Parts: sequence; structure tokens; C-alpha cells
Amino acid sequence: MIKTLLLSAAAVAIGPASGSVAVVTADGDKNRPVTKVITLLKDMQKQLQKEADEDEAIYDKMACWCQTNDREKTEAIKTAEVRIDGLTTKIEELTAGSARLNTEIKNLEKEIAENQDSLDKATAIREKQLAEFNAEEKDLLESISALKAAITMLSKHNGGTGFLQIRNTRLMGVAATLQNEMTKHSSLLQGVLTHAERRTADSFIKAPADYFDAAPTFKQSYAPQSGEIFGILRQMLETFESNLSASQKEELANQQAYGELKAAKEDEIKAGQAQIDSKTGELADTDEKNAQAKVDVDDTKASLSADEQFLSMLKEKCSMADKEWEERQKTRQLEMEAVSQALAVLSGDDAHDLFTRTFNPSFLQRSSSSSSSSDRRSAASALLARVAERLHSPRLATLAYNLKLDAFTRVKKAIDDMVTQLLKEQEDEVKHKDFCTGEFNTNQLQTEKKERTKEDLLASIEDLEMTIDELAKAIDELNAEIAEMQVQLKRAGEDREKENAEFQTTVADQRETQKLLKTALQVLGDFYNKKTASLLQRQEPAGPPPPAGFETYKNNAGSGGVIQLIQQIISDAKAMEAEAIRSEEDAQKAYEDFVKETNASIEAKSKDIVEKSEVKARAEGELVETKEAKEAVILELEQLSNYNAQLHQSCDFVLKNFDLRQTARDEEIEALRQAKAILSGAKFDNFLQRS
Repeated sequence: MIKTLLLSAAAVAIGPASGSVAVVTADGDKNRPVTKVITLLKDMQKQLQKEADEDEAIYDKMACWCQTNDREKTEAIKTAEVRIDGLTTKIEELTAGSARLNTEIKNLEKEIAENQDSLDKATAIREKQLAEFNAEEKDLLESISALKAAITMLSKHNGGTGFLQIRNTRLMGVAATLQNEMTKHSSLLQGVLTHAERRTADSFIKAPADYFDAAPTFKQSYAPQSGEIFGILRQMLETFESNLSASQKEELANQQAYGELKAAKEDEIKAGQAQIDSKTGELADTDEKNAQAKVDVDDTKASLSADEQFLSMLKEKCSMADKEWEERQKTRQLEMEAVSQALAVLSGDDAHDLFTRTFNPSFLQRSSSSSSSSDRRSAASALLARVAERLHSPRLATLAYNLKLDAFTRVKKAIDDMVTQLLKEQEDEVKHKDFCTGEFNTNQLQTEKKERTKEDLLASIEDLEMTIDELAKAIDELNAEIAEMQVQLKRAGEDREKENAEFQTTVADQRETQKLLKTALQVLGDFYNKKTASLLQRQEPAGPPPPAGFETYKNNAGSGGVIQLIQQIISDAKAMEAEAIRSEEDAQKAYEDFVKETNASIEAKSKDIVEKSEVKARAEGELVETKEAKEAVILELEQLSNYNAQLHQSCDFVLKNFDLRQTARDEEIEALRQAKAILSGAKFDNFLQRS
């Protein structure tokens, strides 16, 4: 509408400016040129107000976008910083835990190495002791065997066997044995043999035959010196046997001590290795969590950096929007004031009378010539009007109209200002397009990354929930098994008490039965034994035989069977008592073994429950953290989606019409430059041909 008005006004204004004859129609009588200008100014006021309303709506949307994104990004940055602090603390704790576990593992490995070294040294010492003992035992056994053989040989002579039966070679063998043993075990025999015994032994070694003459000499005083040699040999034998026994006891003690040391060291090594295995698994879990925490920190920092960059861009863009809004408001206000003032000037009574006299058709005259300046102005105005109509540009139409009224200098300046403004708008639109393209790409990448993170978190949540459910079921099963074993323990205890009560009753009954049977057996035994003895002692008196009297009193024929039966019953009762005692001992042992095994199983299951509960607690903690992370990711996805929608709202029109708008703006700039060239003296025909 405004384009048509401007073109109409331009057509009317060109007439008098070009010097052609003014043709006034019936409408021209009613609407003089100044009236049309006033109408155009009023239309401009309406247009300015409309543009002001549109700018206000755009600014409200921009302000809403700025406030919403500023608040959301500020909150996201705060959340990310808190999460980074938490993850940093967690990383420090996990790093410290990893270092602690490494140190503990190294200490345990060192301890195991020391225990193994101690065991190896003890084994080497034990092997050396065993070798020394075996050598000493073999030596002593050989010496004892030789001494026993020598003693056996001499014992024949010492016991009365004739010397002639002992050959000289055997005596020499005994002397050699004595000499060998005294030399080989001189340290062992130190303090055992007296000097006299050593001299006797030396004499025997030098001349064994002199000590075993057929008949004792005066020197031997009928006490064969072979007895002294025999005593020396027996004393040496006892010493060797005593030393062998002591060595064997010492070897047994050494063997037992080594066995205890070996068992203790092996237990320590086994326990240390078990701790190493446990701590190695804990270390692997700690390192895995530490690595994941570091990845989370990096991801959170990357997200934080992107949010900070976006927030910085947002503040800058919003600040520029505020400044542009203020500038546009101020400029439009000045423009509206200028239009209002112009209306006030042109609408006054004096101005109306003046314009009536000035533009009365009766006073108009045909002009025969026009100036070169008017021609250039008209040509430039026509060019701008044609381009304005083709591009639908109100600014060019307005400029074309003003070109007819204003001087060249002001028009050129207006053209330069408009070209500058168009170039700036073109540059701003290019920046806006680049910004939109970059933001769309960044938004898509971040959305895809967050979607992958969301899928990973959902998978982790599913795994953790499955793990927690399995652990809960396992804990419930273990608790049920422990409760069942406790019930079994209680029942076994009650059964054991019943069995023990029955055992006490059985034993008491058996012993009471034995007591009664023994009493009956004693009564019968006293009677029958006494009666038999009295019958055996009675003798017939000397003299004539008495008349026939009572027959010989005989024991009841069944008494022997009764006594034997009672004895058999007593034996059976004792056997039953012994069997009951053995059964009670077996039952008690079985009960104790059952209690021990059940308590061990309960303790193992309780420990398993504690471990599974700890794992379950850690899994639940991780589940809470993972769900929080998932909610955070979902919130970020919503923010990215909202921002994407805002980008579409802000950028779709620009991206869709970018080339068209750039082309139109280039044509508009080119038209302005051509108009300026025309005003500067260029030929209009050239531009018409180029057009």
C-alpha cells in the first residue's frame, strides 16, 4: 500500500519538477500535491507505528529467548561445576585408594617374599640337620653294632667259655674295633673312660693275646683282665646308645619344630596371597571407577565449556539486541517526531492558504524548457521508482519521491547512507546465516552425543537394577538358608537332649538291673557256697556207725543254672550299658560335628551376605548417580531441543530466503549506486540499456 502511495506521489511531483504542462483532472482539483504529501505523512505515521509494534514483538521474543536460555544455561553451568567438583573429589579419593592398595599389595608381596625366604632358609637348615643326623645315626649304629659284636664275642669268655675257643684273629678284630671307636669318638668318650680304663684299653689294643692266657698268672691275680675290657666295651656301648637316643629325640624335636614352622609360614603365605588377590580385584575395580570418573569429568568439562561459550554468545547477542532495540526506538521516535512536526507545519491554516494560492491551476503556465539538473533528478527518480516497484522496497520508493523534492547533496547523502545501511544489513545477515549454520551443526552434534550418553546410562541402569535384583535374591536365599540351618540346629539340640535323657534313663536302668542281679547272685552264692563248705568239712565220728539218718543234702538241681543265668544277664546288662555309652559318645560327637559344620556354614553365609550387601549398596549408590546423570542428560536434551526450536524460529526464514534476500539487496544497492551516478552526471540511457 505504501509503495503505491509513494509511487503515486512521485508521479505527481515529477510533473512540475520536469517543466511539463500540468494536467489537472477533477481529482486534482480536490487533492492538490500538498494534500497528497500530508496524506503520505499520515500513512508514514501509521507505518512507523506498525513497524514499532512489530519491533516490540520481535524484541519481546528475543528478550524471552535471552532470559530463558540465560537462566537454563546458568543453571546447567552451576550443575556442571558442582558435578565436576564431586567427580574431582571422587577421583582424588579413588586415586588415593589406588595408591593405598598398590602400597598394601607391595607390602604383602614383600611379606610373602620374606616368609618364603624364611621358609627356604629353614628348609635348608632342616635338610642340613637331617643330613648331619643321618650321618651321625649311621655312624653310631655302625659303632653300636661293632661294639655289640665285640661284647658278644668277649661275653663267651667272660661267662666261662674257654679261651682256646677264641682265635687270635678275632681278638685282633676286637682290639681293632676298640681302637677305631676310641679314635673316632674320642670327643664323645671324653670324661666317660677313666685314665686307668684308657691305659687298660691301650694295653689290650697293643697285645690282645696277653689278656687272654689259658691260665691266670700271678699278675692277673685270678681276675681275668678280659672282664675289664668287657666292661669298657659295655660302657662305650651304653654311651653310644644314650647319645643315639638323645640325637633321635633331638631330631624328632627338630622335625616337629620345622613342621610347625613350615605350616605357620605356609598359612601366612596363603593368607597373604589371598589378601593380594582380594586387593588386586579391589584395585582393578577402583582403577576402573577412576578411569570412568575421569571420562565423566572430561565430558562434563566439555559440556560446561560449550554451555559457557553459548552463554557468552547469548549475552553478547542479547546485549547487541538491547542496544539495537534502544537505537531503533530512539531513531523511530525522532522519525515520528519529525513526521509529526512536518504534518503540523503543512496542516496549518496559513500553510493551507499559501499552498492554495501557490498551486492554483489558473496560475500555472507551461514551461518551454527544463534544466539539466531537473532532467538528472527525474532520471534518477525514475530509475529508483522502477527498481523499488520490482523489489517491493518502500525505502527506494520513498527515496525516489524525496529525490524530486530534495537537493542533490542531500539525496546523494541519503543514497550513501542507505547503501551503507544495506551493506551492513547484508553483512549482518551473512553473520546471522553463519551463526545459524554453526549453531544447528553444534546442536545436532551435542544432541547425538547426549542421545548416546542417554542410551549408555539406560543400559547401565538396566544392568545395575538387574545386579541389585540378583544380589537381593541371593541375600534373601542366604538368609533363608541361615534361618533353616538355625532351625535345624535348634531341632538337633532338642533331639540331642531327648537322646541324652533316654541314654541316662537306659544307663540308670541297666545299672540298677545289674545291682539287683548282683544282690540276688550274692545271696544265692553265699548260701550255696557256705552249704557246700559245711558239707565238705563234716566227718563221721569214731565208733559204731549211727543208724541211718537223713540222706545227704544236695543243692537244688536248678541252682547252678539260675546262678549262671543271672551272671549271663549281668554280663548282657554290662554289654548293653557299654553299647549305650558308645552310642551316646558317637551321637554326641556327631552332634558336635554337625553344630561345628553348621556354625561354619552360617558364618560363611553371613560373611557372604555382608559382602553381597556391600556390593548391593555400592550398586544402589551407582544406580542413584546414574539415574541423576540420566535426568541431567534428559534435561540437557530438552534444552537442546528447545534451543533447536528457537534456532528454527530465528533462522528458518533467513536460511530459506538467504540467496533471494542477498540478490534483492545487491540489486537495491546497485540501483542506488546508479541513481547516484546519474545525479553525478552519468547518462540515463546507459543504465536503461544495462537494465
